[in-house]
Amino acid sequence: MTYFKRKEIWQEMVTKFTVILIYAFLYSLALNIFWQPGNIYAGGLTGIAQILATLFVKNHLEIPISIIYYLLNVPMFVLAWFKINRKFVLYTIICVTVASFAIQIVPSATLTTDPIICAIFGGAINGFSLGLALKYGLSTGGMDALIITMRQITGRSIGVISIVLNGIIVLIAGYLFGWPYAFYSVLSIFVSGKVTDLIYIKHKKVQVTIITQHPNKVIPALQEKLNRGITIIPHALGAYNQEVQTILILVITTYEMEILDQIMKEVDKKAFVSVAQDIKILSQFEELDIV
Repeated sequence: MTYFKRKEIWQEMVTKFTVILIYAFLYSLALNIFWQPGNIYAGGLTGIAQILATLFVKNHLEIPISIIYYLLNVPMFVLAWFKINRKFVLYTIICVTVASFAIQIVPSATLTTDPIICAIFGGAINGFSLGLALKYGLSTGGMDALIITMRQITGRSIGVISIVLNGIIVLIAGYLFGWPYAFYSVLSIFVSGKVTDLIYIKHKKVQVTIITQHPNKVIPALQEKLNRGITIIPHALGAYNQEVQTILILVITTYEMEILDQIMKEVDKKAFVSVAQDIKILSQFEELDIV
């Protein structure tokens, strides 16, 4: 292994561990400062942990939410091991461990008990922390492995799947403990999902149109590094100088945009490249094996 390769690996590890610490701190703030004081159920495994902790207290058995949350994550570790990848599982275990520890040590404080404020700010902080973690290739535990697996199968966004699954959990909490705060919890989950989608955009699709005079160089490079289908329109005529060019059309994810940019800089700097966002795919689109 070369010096530069080792340096790159260490930089990646330092970045990921830094993001884990930031995520754990923000997540514990959302839970201890907003959700718990406002009686907001978080959804996901955290919401399930809150429900179980409340039921235990009613039966005179106090078990910290952090411990319940950690134990609930064990089956998700197994799912991620088989459905995603093992490096992903390792970081998941680290992330869940640090987050559970942060929940335990970050003191609970009541800034306000207004359920709307607690729902909005708790959801926004949690959504930002989750999106940040996913952006850097991390799983925050909880139902992330399940959500990511469902995204790979259905093609739906992380935020939409999260809203649906978490909504079901909160409805259970509402049935058990009261509907008013369940509705506030749904608001918090909605805010969290939308903020997550704003931060984590790697899975979104874009349509790229390339106009080039060197298709014999561009096409092989795209096929080698992107492995995406390409529509070729040959012998296109430019209206200004009447030069014959080739138009290439392909659909990629925003995750692959950096790869595309590097390819074009290497093989054809003068090519015209346009990117159309907010497109809808009606046929099958192969999802990348990324978080």
